[in-house]
Amino acid sequence: MTSVPASDRQVLVAGFSTRAIAESAARAGFNVTAIDAFADLDNHPAVRTQAIADFSPDAAAQASRAVQCDAVAYLSNFENHPDAVHSLACGRMLWGNAPDVLRAVRDPQQLATLFARQQLPYPDLSGQGDGPWLLKPRASGGGTGIRSWHPGTPVPTGHYVQQFIAGPSGSLLFAAAGGRVSVLGLSEQLIGLEAFGADGYRYCGSILDGSVGPDNWMWRAGGVIAQAITTEFGLVGVNGIDFILSDEVLYPVEINPRWSASLELIERAGGLSMFAVHAAACTTGRLPASHTQTTVRKRRSIGKAVLFARHDLTVGDSRPWCADASVRDVPRPGTVVRHGEPVCTVFADGESPASCLGALAVRAERIFSVLSQWAGIAR
Repeated sequence: MTSVPASDRQVLVAGFSTRAIAESAARAGFNVTAIDAFADLDNHPAVRTQAIADFSPDAAAQASRAVQCDAVAYLSNFENHPDAVHSLACGRMLWGNAPDVLRAVRDPQQLATLFARQQLPYPDLSGQGDGPWLLKPRASGGGTGIRSWHPGTPVPTGHYVQQFIAGPSGSLLFAAAGGRVSVLGLSEQLIGLEAFGADGYRYCGSILDGSVGPDNWMWRAGGVIAQAITTEFGLVGVNGIDFILSDEVLYPVEINPRWSASLELIERAGGLSMFAVHAAACTTGRLPASHTQTTVRKRRSIGKAVLFARHDLTVGDSRPWCADASVRDVPRPGTVVRHGEPVCTVFADGESPASCLGALAVRAERIFSVLSQWAGIAR
């Protein structure tokens, strides 16, 4: 691979929401075009954006053919659509996992076989016994569509059954290249919290605990899982592992073989461009030293929460939000947002994960107050 300065490279990023990855790429010096569902008001000024109504990976891949670029990178929910990844990358450098890798690593049965062989923990997929059990879409993303399942109930096409593991949810982020891995960070996931307009198993944010670092047993256990997956499937670039922590055992429940939402927190906390890490891993095989969260922000916690509309509304004058660094993914005035759809993201930090969560909830309530006015609802 020839070395080309970032400033000379035209990069296309595509996915449901690209503001964070596009911003990271622009900060690293790349010339960036982004295709997503929103074209947020607060996108980096150097990023060229294109929004697709009724977004889908296939539609984004088709739209990308009109964009001249040297390389492409994708994020959610392309991992469930390897054919769209093939189309996106046709005639271009692909910075990320190839379609055949996606098909393998997103297959729960292949993961179960790997973890059994490596004697690593993994939820049961048999659907036999008392459970409790979850019914999950194979093309899952952000917890959407997950629900309880009872033995004897049919399993619809495109779904699978997974043992329910009680415990807090988290995400381990790592970079991979040449069969090697470097753990980047470990975060708590916020799931189904009403304070942010979410319910069920829906992902609504993450908190990065600055006190957790390479000396923590979860960091080491997650690194073992990341290495096993990378060795087996040949992962490259930045990736994530969603897990449940139960009785001091880390159970991987889903692999995200692409840019993950909580990577932005690592970048905010430490200043290292995660897209630069991704690009280096994919092009030169270079990995960063295992990121040490213990030196970040004097061990403070930093978090983000995605806010989902509690009512149908039309966005009013959202432009002042762009001046507030704690509010991102700002929707454009006049945007119609339906109940349950994402509106924006808020950020906060604190001395502990609990205080960070409290600060996020306070900021969320301020936004919801404005959203109620836009929806014509008195509070």
